[in-house]
Amino acid sequence: MEPILQVSHLSLSFSQYSRGTQKQNLPVIHDLSFSIQPGQVVAVVGSSGSGKSLLAHGILGILPYNSAMEGTILYRGEPLTQKRAEALRGREIVLVPQGVAYLDPLMRVGPQADGHRKPRPTERRRGLFRRLGLPEEAERLYPFQLSGGMARRVLVSTALITDARLVIADEPTPGMSLDQALEALTMFREMADQGRGVVLITHDIDLAVAFADRVAVFYAGTTVEPLPASDFQA
Repeated sequence: MEPILQVSHLSLSFSQYSRGTQKQNLPVIHDLSFSIQPGQVVAVVGSSGSGKSLLAHGILGILPYNSAMEGTILYRGEPLTQKRAEALRGREIVLVPQGVAYLDPLMRVGPQADGHRKPRPTERRRGLFRRLGLPEEAERLYPFQLSGGMARRVLVSTALITDARLVIADEPTPGMSLDQALEALTMFREMADQGRGVVLITHDIDLAVAFADRVAVFYAGTTVEPLPASDFQA
């Protein structure tokens, strides 16, 4: 079976000025390889600052201008170039970002969750809001009127409402209660069970093991060989 996503020997560095006009390269990710099959949740687990979010941004083609990336990223068997990533982003490949600042502060959250889809999937979104424990009136609120946990649940809904083949969820559960986090991850698991792929970026290995098929431990910019989640269970 062809992987949805295949990352091979990926390295990522940033150029920065060290003294005056002298530049130096700061390596962040080194020789990283992993793949995701249809129907899989692959958890990328690691401490803060280990480069997990940069991996997500590299896949999506949203790295800053001073970055340099080497290696190969294939999406459904074809190179995921910058141009192709831009065309697929938000459609076939979606991100649940880590920061709630990604929500538009000037727009009510209901239409934001619906996105630019026509006709708007309003009933589908309301069903997702109910499952995520968001009150009915939440759709009429602006982001500044939400708690941090509510804002994260809205961000989760923006990915779940799509028919994307690949979802990259970057620390989607902080600020949620345990029940809310379990429900959100259950919904990602359901997406994978429909034949899609999910990259779950998290520092919570217990939650990752409960929902993932494979776990890749991210350390110092690279990964230990991804292993079946069952290998991490006592």
